[in-house]
Amino acid sequence: MNDHLSETPLCRWHEAHGGRMVDFAGWRMPVQYASIVEEHLATRQAAGMFDVSHMGRLSITGPAAVDWLESLLTRKVAGIDIGRCRYTLITNDESILDDALVSREADAADGTPRLGLVVNASNRERVVAWLRSRLPDSGVTLTDTTLDTAMIAVQGPQAVEIVCGLCPAEDATRVGDLAPYTATRATIAGRPAAVSRTGYTGEDGVEIVVAAPGAASVWEAIHAAGLPHGLRPCGLGARDTLRLEAGMPLYGHELREDSDPFGLGLGLGITLDGRSFPGSGRFLAMRAEPSPQVRVGIVFDSKRTAREGYPVVLGDRQVGAVTSGSFAPTVGTAVAMALVDREIAQPGTAVDVLIRDARQAGRIAPLPFYRRGG
Repeated sequence: MNDHLSETPLCRWHEAHGGRMVDFAGWRMPVQYASIVEEHLATRQAAGMFDVSHMGRLSITGPAAVDWLESLLTRKVAGIDIGRCRYTLITNDESILDDALVSREADAADGTPRLGLVVNASNRERVVAWLRSRLPDSGVTLTDTTLDTAMIAVQGPQAVEIVCGLCPAEDATRVGDLAPYTATRATIAGRPAAVSRTGYTGEDGVEIVVAAPGAASVWEAIHAAGLPHGLRPCGLGARDTLRLEAGMPLYGHELREDSDPFGLGLGLGITLDGRSFPGSGRFLAMRAEPSPQVRVGIVFDSKRTAREGYPVVLGDRQVGAVTSGSFAPTVGTAVAMALVDREIAQPGTAVDVLIRDARQAGRIAPLPFYRRGG
């Protein structure tokens, strides 16, 4: 393993509790503790807790912060309410650098706007470099807080109840009442925290950002409080199978530098009319001329996994390629997301995927494969 990997504030806990550590985007992270399937099902049935401290966390403040981000992100920032989070893309003139969550935080005491960005670990350094290259001479301050904080995701039907049990009464009410894609401040296990309700698993839950020095105590408190409810610590393996079942794209797989977001079903992350941002002209053209390929689900009748890049074929013709695939524990069979030709993308269309030159039968299926309460 690379001796120069970054470590989250929770790394020692993972090692002490049997986490199998791997190199992920330059970070030393647990891929699993015991069984990916058990961790996946615990999240679906009770609660799972994930160390997502490798995700980039950026703070943008200053009197011009809103206008500056408005000029750079694909999603409208001007007018975003305090406490709201939005999905967006970060682009330059030629490509998509990342997808991200932008949030409007409570203004500073002097009324200065404060916003946050959460970006992918694999893209953090280039996103920060890009944003810094576009900073004005004054009016905006950009701070990368990733190494100074930890981020804990608690997901599953029992997740919010477990976390609220560690809050003072007033904070517990505020956290429990959070709507999807909103955020607040609360004290959790005696530590001040930023709490959001976005999720990446298809389950309800919260994300908690705390200062690095207190992160282990918060993690341990959530773990202890959650164990009687069936909570389990989970690694990146279960996080990936959960997001695949929930039909959520991942940068570097479904979403790439040259992707057409509209063909991927990510048009919600782009506000074009009346706005200009790097690459907006390209996206106007994409919106006007639908992509020849679209993102779909594929369900198989077996548990054999179709990996990224495997060809999707119809008869003797390749009609697409797998972008993500795995056995889906909740569904009980193998599933995949793929980019396929638009004309064969109707649910129910029979296709094959070539797995080491052998055909595996599947059928196009609507996304997501799993929907909470469905």
